[in-house]
Amino acid sequence: MQKQFWLRLVLAISLDGRLAPAIGGPAQLGGVGDRRVLEEALAWADGALLGAGTLRAHRSTCLIRDQDLLNQRKSAGHSAQPTAVVVSRQQWYAAEVPFFQQPIERWLLSPHFAKAKGSKDPLLPVGYERQVLFEQDWPQALNHLAELGLLRLVLLGGAQLAASLLQADVVDELQLTLTPKLLGGMHAWVPFQGGGLPDDLGDAEAWHLQTVEPLTDNELLLRYERKRVEGSRADRLI
Repeated sequence: MQKQFWLRLVLAISLDGRLAPAIGGPAQLGGVGDRRVLEEALAWADGALLGAGTLRAHRSTCLIRDQDLLNQRKSAGHSAQPTAVVVSRQQWYAAEVPFFQQPIERWLLSPHFAKAKGSKDPLLPVGYERQVLFEQDWPQALNHLAELGLLRLVLLGGAQLAASLLQADVVDELQLTLTPKLLGGMHAWVPFQGGGLPDDLGDAEAWHLQTVEPLTDNELLLRYERKRVEGSRADRLI
């Protein structure tokens, strides 16, 4: 299967690799500089992948606010915001959650289509403009999203979704903001549970450093690109 997508994982983490304090709950680790590079990633993207559990915790998703980035998307003929793709094993909608009032297009990526009682035809879930069926595996699902116009994707979390995509080795780029905090606990950006990651991801040549950029508030932006056997540059979507 020929790869059509480019997937960038975007996270702000503590110095000890945590996404949240030890007690858990939603966390906003990044400062002003991290917010800017996050918005730049969203401005680049066609779509943003969000785990349903993380969305339940945060209740909304990040939107592009900086006018220069909104103008950039408008000049390129894109919508103001990338499409939000909620990844969930089940249909999920909650009218009181602000996400469902945000000015964005919402898609649901799920292994099950909703159907009206007594009908075999798919039923569009409430709160979403489109449902995409997760039929086989991550390469197939992401290529399907690319065929629907979402070629450039950012992954905004959470940790379980990030681990699933890393296990499938479909993440092409890491955009990590290191924040000057030590949090401890079990809420690492790659969960400790599970069967681990592919051995290839631990190879010394697996990830090539692309960017090191100091941000405000003593934060540091790191970008790494996945170096695949045949080389990833030729496949990159610019």
